[in-house]
Amino acid sequence: MRRAKVEALLNPTSVAILGAREEPSGWTARIFANLSRFAFRGPVYPINPRAKEIWGVKCYPDLASLPSPPDHLVVMRAASTVAEALREGARLGARSATIYAAGFAEMATDEGRLLQEEVSRLIEETGLGVSGPNCLGNLSAPANMLTLPDDRIAELVAGPVAIVGQSGTATPAIGRTLINRGIGVSYIVTSGNEIGLIAADYIDYYASDPSIRVIFCMIEAVRRPQEFLDACRRARDAGKSIVVLKMGGSAGGRAAALAHTGSLAGEVEAFDAIAGDAGVIRAVTADEAVNLIEFLVSSPPPEMRGVGVLVYSGGLSGLAVDAAERHGLPLPAFSEKTTERIKSILGEGLRVTNPLDAAGFVNLSLDALVDLVKTVRDDPGIGAVMMQEDIPPSEGANEANKRRAQRVLSTLSAIDNRLCADQGKPISLISVNSSDLTEFARKQRRLFPRIASLNEPDRAFRTLRAVGEWRDRLAMTIGAGGREAPPPLLATGELIEAWKELPPGTPLSEPRSKAVLRAYGIGCADEQWVRTPDEAASAAERIGYPVVVKAVSSKLTHKSEAGAVLLGLRSPSEVRAACSSIADNVAAYDGRLELEGWLVAKSVTGGIELVLGIQNDPEMGPVVMFGSGGVLLELVRDVAFGAPGLGRKQARSLIERTRAGVLLGGYRGRAPCDVEAVVDAIVATGRIAAELGSSMQSLDINPLVTLPGEQGVLALDALLIVGTLDRAKQVRRQTREV
Repeated sequence: MRRAKVEALLNPTSVAILGAREEPSGWTARIFANLSRFAFRGPVYPINPRAKEIWGVKCYPDLASLPSPPDHLVVMRAASTVAEALREGARLGARSATIYAAGFAEMATDEGRLLQEEVSRLIEETGLGVSGPNCLGNLSAPANMLTLPDDRIAELVAGPVAIVGQSGTATPAIGRTLINRGIGVSYIVTSGNEIGLIAADYIDYYASDPSIRVIFCMIEAVRRPQEFLDACRRARDAGKSIVVLKMGGSAGGRAAALAHTGSLAGEVEAFDAIAGDAGVIRAVTADEAVNLIEFLVSSPPPEMRGVGVLVYSGGLSGLAVDAAERHGLPLPAFSEKTTERIKSILGEGLRVTNPLDAAGFVNLSLDALVDLVKTVRDDPGIGAVMMQEDIPPSEGANEANKRRAQRVLSTLSAIDNRLCADQGKPISLISVNSSDLTEFARKQRRLFPRIASLNEPDRAFRTLRAVGEWRDRLAMTIGAGGREAPPPLLATGELIEAWKELPPGTPLSEPRSKAVLRAYGIGCADEQWVRTPDEAASAAERIGYPVVVKAVSSKLTHKSEAGAVLLGLRSPSEVRAACSSIADNVAAYDGRLELEGWLVAKSVTGGIELVLGIQNDPEMGPVVMFGSGGVLLELVRDVAFGAPGLGRKQARSLIERTRAGVLLGGYRGRAPCDVEAVVDAIVATGRIAAELGSSMQSLDINPLVTLPGEQGVLALDALLIVGTLDRAKQVRRQTREV
């Protein structure tokens, strides 16, 4: 990684603004104003050959005229002149630069791509630490540096959050929201096209900073995925939480990301499967990201799923119940001991439920109210507490309001000091609706930094669910010795030797695809590949009736549609006739298909049809898929995804995340199936992904039938497509489509 380059970018000793203009509303004027407003510690030099003075200070015609070497370059120049500016700055001793201009690869033109390649080569030659191009600048609170043209940031306060995002507008907007909620943000980097430094470099730098607890990334497409994952693992192992807001959750979203950054965005399921094991917690929306950051900065993750809710509004109680059910979080009944203690505090006539709707709790003494919250928190079934309260927006318009505001602040401060100091079960605030904090409220937040304000119930319970899933994921991937060790690799050189000369996208026939499965211990039905109808009849006699006959052709990927599968054959004559019929059907379906023979297999009845597969995502690489199989796979889409080399814990998690998992355990009187054999098959597929993923585009095992009892699993069909498409070609192809 390139920590020294990030250090130079975020902690420069001087700033030169190339392309400086007098216009007060222009970006360069606003950047200069921000550097002045926050008292940047070094000199700031405007550069413009047509002006002697700008913004009331001396302006220099070029970098060579400066009284001291420039350290950081704010390059507000046209794309075609950027390379020249960087070369000159590096020659004079500059260590870093931010390129604001658009007009590079994101334009999807040959000219833009050539410009980006030129600048990329120059950055490599000079060693400059560069953010951008096509970005909006950066924030470094420790250095009092703000090169964002944004005058809405009220203060620079170093804190536990560090941010990097490819979007120049959305990334600082989330940073502003956090700052407005009283959360200190040490760094904001808008990384743009990432010609020089990439997200992985910033994550790695943030991971090395002991003051940073939460790293937030807004990612449109991951550049150099392995470096990204390595950086995330280092951050995870250093005790940092990594929240990512990832574009690419839909086909339209992926197209938008491509058009904006010139990068190829991958399927979000693949990102979740791979990055989740590296410690990433993905947010779906910006609001969810803000809530996650708020919670992770303030609180430890709850150790159990049960939530205790304390409110003084019946309406909020109902909203909380609905939100908890929607997000799958239990509201367990309080224990008998907890119930008795609550009644001793609030009165015997109270009906104790969870949520605890007790309007009277607002009138309790400070000690009694703290005792009530502690009682709910200490219940053995509760992992986290949510209590209704709004942080006062002002000190109060009259004496009554002042007393009310002071009481709320004193209560929250006491709860923070007495109950949250041990970093045990988290305590959070919820309210009827979401709202930003006022300047008064923001300052008061410092009295109770360990209490997260999660706003309205749906956002609050969504946050707890996401944190809980993240906690469980970490528990599966991190043990006393680090990550769960990948399974041993198998010798498969002889299997892939024949693939090397095949062009990308070439499918293997079913027998050749199944040879890979057998090498990794995935069972297949008793079957034989034959060349003539007579051989087929002999094979059926050996296998035993009834049998299935299928066409064998590497180019026939959908056999059912071509009439190339015949079932329930019970005699030699039926098998010979089936071979003839299949040959005729395939010829009628597509006369260009070459029939390589037939596959005769033992009929398998009963069991549950599953799907196992590997998809080589263009962004994140190979990912394992498991779920309900059969002909309705695409329609039902009951699937879950995992990382290559996954272990048995992760394999069981995949099963539990699908409806297929319910069927495997026995459903409506059906006998349970061999779950352990399914786990074995998933782990084996993870091995294939880890060892062969770079040499295949995809692998489909559909159906994989699991049988009742301990009879194991059988792969009834398989299709392996070899070779990976060149990534650059994919980018260019999809760019043209956009």
